[in-house]
Amino acid sequence: MSSSLDETFGAAYIGIVVAAMLLGISVIQGFYYFTHHEDRWILRGLVVAVLIFDLIHQILITHTGWVYLVSFSQQPAKLGTVIWSLLAEVLFNGLTAFCVQCFLTYRIWKLSGAKVWLTTIVISFVLSEFACVIAFAIIAFLRVKTFEQLSAELKGLSVTVNAVAVAGDLFIAGILTLLLQRSKTGFRKSDTMINKLIMFAVNTGGLTSICAVASLISILAAPATFIYISFFFSMGRLYTNSLLANLNARSMIRKAAEGINTITGDASISFKDYARHASSSKLVFQHARNLNATNISIQVDTTREFMSDLERNVVSRDGCLSDFKHGEAEIEEELSEVNLSNGDTESNISNGVGCTAV
Repeated sequence: MSSSLDETFGAAYIGIVVAAMLLGISVIQGFYYFTHHEDRWILRGLVVAVLIFDLIHQILITHTGWVYLVSFSQQPAKLGTVIWSLLAEVLFNGLTAFCVQCFLTYRIWKLSGAKVWLTTIVISFVLSEFACVIAFAIIAFLRVKTFEQLSAELKGLSVTVNAVAVAGDLFIAGILTLLLQRSKTGFRKSDTMINKLIMFAVNTGGLTSICAVASLISILAAPATFIYISFFFSMGRLYTNSLLANLNARSMIRKAAEGINTITGDASISFKDYARHASSSKLVFQHARNLNATNISIQVDTTREFMSDLERNVVSRDGCLSDFKHGEAEIEEELSEVNLSNGDTESNISNGVGCTAV
């Protein structure tokens, strides 16, 4: 191997350490998920699967680092050979990505209203990437014995895997963002929650895409080093962490979505003031000429209830002025019970009261 140990196994070692740290975060998120959520068995099974794949992947890359840095430390001739665990880890990394992307594909299918053509495009990206990973693993086990052979035989396929991963992740993130953006209703509560979901969608595709781009650039710019391998080691962890972050965030979003906020307020409507400021009022009350009295007040209780679940928003308004059809009769009844300040306790309303909406 022409490159130094720093650029090869040193870079791979950094990737192993970073992957181990991300695995720890995944385990913590997984523990939180299973202790705070009661989902269907298929979703819980998905979480178990990706965590197991990540654990097996970490064991494989740790074994790889141990063999090259410890077992082969006194046998420099063997440092140029490719051991089985370095090849097998590719498969489990691909399985993790495949599981998470299938979950995101299902989410797109639901949000799009079961649009087959859109879901088909997403599935084509997911299956293409997974097919490239399977092909890489099979060819590597059958043909590759040294790192020179790995570079000669599989460089093109490695570039393809990373390129398809970038395209697929960006496409999925973009579609999720577009669908969520179109789901906005104009209500502050629901729009705030949708914005949070958009943030998670962008993070899901953004982090994995950045990692795949870094791996792609590294393999093209420095193919004789293992810098691209260090990025690839962490890619599966980013998928898992993104999935668990999305699932765990639902508790916060659901509380805001299912919470009902009730606002009750009192409004005092003055006939005198509305007559003076009729041009700027939303309701104009015209009273009889016999009303020389002071203000007549009407108590208005307004109740608004908002309940959002990303698909429906119900706004309920109850008030004594909400029914304009019977507004005139209600105002007359109110006026008949008012004691006027001029001492006329039994004044009759001859001209009636009108209520118009401006």
